[in-house]
Amino acid sequence: MSARESFNPESYELDKSFRLTRFTELKGTGCKVPQDVLQKLLESLQENHFQEDEQFLGAVMPRLGIGMDTCVIPLRHGGLSLVQTTDYIYPIVDDPYMMFRTGKNLETMGAARERRGGNGNAQEWFCDGGKAGRIACANVLSDLYAMGVTECDNMLMLLGISNKMTDRERDKVMPLIIQGFKDAAEEAGTSVTGGQTVLNPWIVLGGVATTVCQPNEFIMPDNAVPGDVLVLTKPLGTQVAVAVHQWLDIPEKWNKIKLVVTQEDVELAYQEAMMNMARLNRTAAGLMHTFNAHAATDITGFGILGHAQNLAKQQRNEVSFVIHNLPVLAKMAAVSKACGNMFGLMHGTCPETSGGLLICLPREQAARFCAEIKSPKYGEGHQAWIIGIVEKGNRTARIIDKPRIIEVAPQVATQNVNPTPGATS
Repeated sequence: MSARESFNPESYELDKSFRLTRFTELKGTGCKVPQDVLQKLLESLQENHFQEDEQFLGAVMPRLGIGMDTCVIPLRHGGLSLVQTTDYIYPIVDDPYMMFRTGKNLETMGAARERRGGNGNAQEWFCDGGKAGRIACANVLSDLYAMGVTECDNMLMLLGISNKMTDRERDKVMPLIIQGFKDAAEEAGTSVTGGQTVLNPWIVLGGVATTVCQPNEFIMPDNAVPGDVLVLTKPLGTQVAVAVHQWLDIPEKWNKIKLVVTQEDVELAYQEAMMNMARLNRTAAGLMHTFNAHAATDITGFGILGHAQNLAKQQRNEVSFVIHNLPVLAKMAAVSKACGNMFGLMHGTCPETSGGLLICLPREQAARFCAEIKSPKYGEGHQAWIIGIVEKGNRTARIIDKPRIIEVAPQVATQNVNPTPGATS
C-alpha cells in the first residue's frame, strides 16, 4: 500500500483536537454482542434450517450455521450460487480515510506531529488521511475471502454519520471515509454501487459484499479432518495496540504498562496494527484453492478462540481444534499480561478488527502455504503461521494452557520513530 501524507485535522480546517474515535464509545468489532448471548438470540433463525444439506430447486443447499458470517444460496439459474455477507464496525483509529486505507511510515508520522506544533501527546498524530474507511471495507470483504472467494461482484456501503458532528466536521471527514472505502473496494476488484446513510449517535462504518459463484469458486467451511493443521494469516493484538496507543495520552493508564513497553514499541505496534487491519485477505483466499484448504473463518470480534469454536461446530466430521501458538504483535502480549485479564489476549477472547484468516489445511500443504503467501509477487506484508492442529473430537476448540507466544516484529521497524516528547518510558 502506498504511503500517504499524515492526516492533519487543521489541514481540513478542523480543530487540531479532532478525534474520529470520540464519536463512539466502543472500538472496531469490540461492539459485538457476546457470543453466547448472540447464539441464543438467533436460535429461531436456525430452527429447521440448514441443519443438513437440503434440496433447493434441484440443487444441494449447503448447510451453514448461524455462527458463520456468510450465506451461500443456490440460484435458480445454471448451478450458480449467491455468496453474500454484511458487516459494520465503529471507528477504531482516528484517520478517517483508513477507517474506510493505510500506508505511512513512522518517520513522517513524527515529522507531521512536529509540523503541527503538537503538545507531545501520542494522539497528536493521525495516520494516512482516512484509515477508518479502508479498514471498514477490508473487514466486510473478509467474510467472502474466508469462503475462498476472490472476486466480489458488488459492494454496498452502510454509513452512520454522528449527529454530534458539526457541519464542518461532517463535510470534511465523511468524504475521506467514503474515499477510503471506495479505494479499498477498487483494490479488491469491485465497486460500490449504493448503500444507506443515516444519522446516528455514533459513527458506523460497514457494508454488504455480494458475488455470484460457480461451485469451484468457493470453499465450504465444513470439511476439516483429523491431521489437518491450523494456519493464521495476520497477527493478533490489534485491539491491544489501539488501546495502549490511546493510553499514551492518559498518564494513569500509561503508568501501569510503561515498565513493560516503550512509547516507540507502542507507536510501532499501532502502525503495524493499522497496516494489518487495512490489508485485504484476498491473497490468502486465492491460496486456499492452491493448497486444498478444508475450511476457514476470519478472526474478528469474538477473538481467535470464539471464531475457532464457531468453525469447529460447523464441521461435518467429528473433529476438534487445538491451538498451540499465538502470533501476537510485538510487545502486546507483555502489555496484556501487565493489564491482568482486561484484554483476554492470551485466552483467545480479545476482539480483532479485520483480522486474518484461520485456515484448516492438509498437514503436507501448510508449510508451503506459509512460504508462498510471503512471496514478493503478492506485495508486501503478507504473513502466515502454523498455530495448531485438527484432531478427532466433539467439534470444540481450545487453546492449550501455556501457548507459545510468537512475537511478530513490526515490518515498519526499519523506519525511524520520532519520540513523542510528552510521553515517558
